[in-house]
Amino acid sequence: MFSANNSVFRQPWVILLVAALFMFVVYQLSKGSSDGSGERFHEENAHFMSNLDNIKRLVQSEVRAELLNSVSVATKDVHAYPPVKTLPEIEKLRILVIVVDNMFTGRQKNVAHWLGHPNFQLIVHDVVEPIMLEVDQIYHLACPASPPHYQYNPIKTIKTSTEGTLNMLGLAKRTRARMLLTSTSEVYGDPEVHPQSESYWGHVNPIGPRACYDEGKRVAETMMYAYEKQAAVEVRVARIFNTFGPRMHPNDGRVVSNFIIQAIQGKDITIYGEGLQTRSFQYVDDLVEGLIRLMDGNYSLPVNIGNPDEYKVKDFAILIKDLTG
Repeated sequence: MFSANNSVFRQPWVILLVAALFMFVVYQLSKGSSDGSGERFHEENAHFMSNLDNIKRLVQSEVRAELLNSVSVATKDVHAYPPVKTLPEIEKLRILVIVVDNMFTGRQKNVAHWLGHPNFQLIVHDVVEPIMLEVDQIYHLACPASPPHYQYNPIKTIKTSTEGTLNMLGLAKRTRARMLLTSTSEVYGDPEVHPQSESYWGHVNPIGPRACYDEGKRVAETMMYAYEKQAAVEVRVARIFNTFGPRMHPNDGRVVSNFIIQAIQGKDITIYGEGLQTRSFQYVDDLVEGLIRLMDGNYSLPVNIGNPDEYKVKDFAILIKDLTG
């Protein structure tokens, strides 16, 4: 129900529409009082229709302008994108970020705050299948990383690390793009050396329950350097250690998410043994900065990215418990 004070009645297109209706009424009245002269009637009719067409065009123009303005305002209100770094004018480039995800473990709401941005595009696609794009850099992050997820479908996990990596390397070769593979500290297996340096070859079990992930990443690294030597593809390899941050899946199955969920739900925190085993935890912002620096740098051999400081699992559980009350 509109009231007379409603702003819609003050819009220009509404005023024009009322004017058109008024002219139509006047025309009907003058038509009814006409002396019957056909020539006069046709002249008046032509004059009226001409004015009516002009008013109609004005009304359409005003309505269109009002709709565009409404859409613009609504879009501005809905899309409050996160702030981005402003570069000097001389360094500015046309950047389009294309995210390719099959949503096996990812969720669209993780990138919902970027949807609609002119420099962002989301493509729902599985890297196991080839894709045709034009790119300058490839961050190959595809593969479930938590034990419950990669053990749920071990064949899919292996195919992502092998066929998916081959497809991305093929794309990098065709477009002459630099490619970064996010490998894992799991390539070291059950290490006998602490901490592990990049020169350590690891202590692995190729048929264990985690092998679909560990061995998949190991062969992915092999593929990277094969393409570097044979096809001159520029490659970067990051071996990522434990990472935490916003938008982690609640059923991720790793220490941080497990402890937080159990504490929030008021449950006892599950610790294996005495909790004296140690873990390092890095925040996701630090990981992202490390990946960008590695991609833009000149070093092509594998690089560990993680927090060098390790903490006892028991101490971490106590901290989580204290923070959640």
